[in-house]
Amino acid sequence: MTDLAQQLARTIFTGFERHFSFFQEITRASRQSFEQADWEAIRQASVERISFYDRRVQEAISKVRSTFDVSAVDDALWQRVKTEYQLLLKNYRRPELAETFYNSVYCKMFERQYFDNDKIFIESGVDRKEMTQRDRVFLSFHLKDGGLDTCLREIFSAFYFRIPYQDIDRDVAHVAAAFRQRCQFGQMPDDVLRIDVLEAPFYRNKAAYLIGRVTSGEGVLPFVLPLLNHKGTIFVDTLLTTHEEVEALFSFARAYFMANNSIPAATINFLESIMPKKPISELYMSIGFHKQAKNEFYRDLLDHLENSNDSFVVAPGTPGLVMMVFTLPSYPFVFKVIRDHFSPVKNITPAQVKQRYMQVKLHDRVGRMADTLEFSNTVLPKARFSPELLEQLQEAIPSKMEIDGENVVINHLYIEHRMTPLDICLANGSQETVKIMLDDWGLAIKQLMAADIFPGDLLFKNFGVTHQGKVVFYDYDEICKMTECNFRTIPPPRTPEDEMSSEPWYSVADGDVFPEEFLIFLSASPLIRKTLLQLHPDLFDAQYWRDRQQDIGRGIHADVFPYSKDIRFISQHPAAFNSTSTASVG
Repeated sequence: MTDLAQQLARTIFTGFERHFSFFQEITRASRQSFEQADWEAIRQASVERISFYDRRVQEAISKVRSTFDVSAVDDALWQRVKTEYQLLLKNYRRPELAETFYNSVYCKMFERQYFDNDKIFIESGVDRKEMTQRDRVFLSFHLKDGGLDTCLREIFSAFYFRIPYQDIDRDVAHVAAAFRQRCQFGQMPDDVLRIDVLEAPFYRNKAAYLIGRVTSGEGVLPFVLPLLNHKGTIFVDTLLTTHEEVEALFSFARAYFMANNSIPAATINFLESIMPKKPISELYMSIGFHKQAKNEFYRDLLDHLENSNDSFVVAPGTPGLVMMVFTLPSYPFVFKVIRDHFSPVKNITPAQVKQRYMQVKLHDRVGRMADTLEFSNTVLPKARFSPELLEQLQEAIPSKMEIDGENVVINHLYIEHRMTPLDICLANGSQETVKIMLDDWGLAIKQLMAADIFPGDLLFKNFGVTHQGKVVFYDYDEICKMTECNFRTIPPPRTPEDEMSSEPWYSVADGDVFPEEFLIFLSASPLIRKTLLQLHPDLFDAQYWRDRQQDIGRGIHADVFPYSKDIRFISQHPAAFNSTSTASVG
């Protein structure tokens, strides 16, 4: 049995190594794409990389099944396989990812009743603290060795690009001034400050990011430098120095970074130091390890359930026609399950809903669409469900759940960050708050337009407000590409009878959209309608939408920045940049 266990462990481990080599290969190519300003290549690589994992898992399963006779579960064998696999991970640089890959292979091969910590890694065996102390993934620069300007020059020269900096003296001056003015440690003596920067830049859309931190005796603060490519030269766009700025950069509503991470656990430890409030699952997700993110999330959920006693309840807000949504009040996430039956007004199938959620994961979310974690056969304790929720679930999703003893098993669900529904915020907010939220809602629509996304259902209930006050879209059952829509102006009535009729006097085909109608169904409140017309009148003009369609067709994308435009150096010092582009970085 020992030989068989060793062979099985080695086969699965080899499958993981194959997966990770492909993952790194496509990730490393992002540097060349950035240098060549091949933005489409970066987007396509990000999409392709997401699908790599499932392919490699299936390859490993096929190899195991074709080589070994393991169609039935042998508890003693698989306990030994796990032990042998752990031996392979001793002193390994990516053990937590390898554990997750092993789990994926095993769980796809066998039924859930065989899942326990004896045979899979429900609990990780990785000593993350020891790993991060052993493996260093950042470079350190001491301000005492020549001052801030010298330190910045050393940072820029440490990262090799095949294209030059546009004006290194200008960039050093801008970063130094921003650090002194905006960083909490900016006025401290140089001899007590050190800047650490991750060895590999992070790439996303049109930007490369040097991810760093500044340390002093008082703690750690972010020191992040976005770099843009303008006509074959690099310039520094701004400096991010607060936890809030960097949390927005790594938001769950943005696309994943492409970053060469040979020791992911050490990279995550570094990111935790500048974003201490972010869950570890979200950090793994942000750098493209979405399966590891699921694993980390589930462990955190189990730990939270063990240390809390509140009940799952129906999520606040207007009930969805496609999704049944519930939450645990003490836990900042919502759980969404596709209903068995939809209202007749929803001309869509469950398969199409799943496809649209995947479309969002693969798309550039421009900070305006919430990412989701997708789970199958999720086991939750029945005792933690409120009677009202359990009754509603049994009515709404009978084919997707079962009660197995003391557990509720849901065969497919999505989990995403809990946000306050926008319609609730608008109903309870002051006049000034309502204005701010409506303005950001309009900006969200325009940024989604620029990313070739039409939300379909623009109702406020389909948007949430984050803890930072940002409006994010989270209902995807009606999304489509902008280029798939036919934006029309309602023709004038032909007769007085037309104008009085409850039925339209004009033909309406699939894909037809009439923006001037948006205001009618968005709200009955005169204040909200008036405010929207003041803030975003163009959203109710069909020609504006057609113009944006034409922009997309010509490859023109509006600027979408993961930080305030006000802190961009080009905004603060326009004369210093001459004709430098205000490229979108997303």
